[in-house]
Amino acid sequence: MLNRIVAFAEDAITPEVEEASFSFKSVLDTVITWCTSTGLKLIIGIILLVVSFIAIKVITKGIGKKIEKSKKLDKTLSKTLMNILKVALQVVVVICLVGYVGIDTSGLAAVVASLGVCVGLAVNGALSNFAGGILIILTRPFKDDDFIEACGYSGIVEDIHIINTKLRTPDNKVVYIPNGTLSASSIVNYSEKDIRRVDFTFGIAYSADYKKAEAIVMDILKNHELALQDPAPMVRISAHNESSIDLVARVWVNSADYWTVHFDVLEQVKTAFDENGIEIPFKQVDVHMR
Repeated sequence: MLNRIVAFAEDAITPEVEEASFSFKSVLDTVITWCTSTGLKLIIGIILLVVSFIAIKVITKGIGKKIEKSKKLDKTLSKTLMNILKVALQVVVVICLVGYVGIDTSGLAAVVASLGVCVGLAVNGALSNFAGGILIILTRPFKDDDFIEACGYSGIVEDIHIINTKLRTPDNKVVYIPNGTLSASSIVNYSEKDIRRVDFTFGIAYSADYKKAEAIVMDILKNHELALQDPAPMVRISAHNESSIDLVARVWVNSADYWTVHFDVLEQVKTAFDENGIEIPFKQVDVHMR
């Protein structure tokens, strides 16, 4: 009876069933082979990737802190360099692990190069600002708390970022200037030097005694407590205009006292001219009728 059942089962196995059984076995063998070779490499690669990224983060962070404590490099520059180093090391690790797993890196390199070109075209402006930020940090045309004028704006530098620079204007507005534009433009730094010259122009009537007017202005400049006497102040005639004689006055002051001296002298000269009968004329035109 048992022999008959076995014989019946052998007769029931058709060629189609034998072929399906063979295909399943080959697939199973392929999966097992992949798991014991490439799959194992892939798992090891993922583990190495995670460990490497953590190690890179810790190392770059430690180096950045040491550089920041040593104060040998600017804080913004050190952070930027550490970020670039971290990304570069991560890219190297990824490429090495891709090769370790067995993927052809030549095609990957071509793809990365193509993506780099596309990204470069897309962020052309950002890269220009980044390069401008590096240039500003290296050349140091100004620093924090300097009063500068650039790109049509003037104000105190509050912060120098890698992409833009933050200015606070005299009326307390905040302006962010892209570093690409800023690095390529003319910059006037009013705080770089310790002293500055204040220039004035005073118009007096042709009938007024200009020598007396010069003496009045000079006396004010010499007696102002914030005015420097070395270099010495100067008052001379600068022009013969249509309605007035222009006196130019120049005095040197500490940079921090510029506006105080500017406004004080303007007010004091007006008061002194009124007290001494020195006329400050309006613009006028003489018309002769024939």
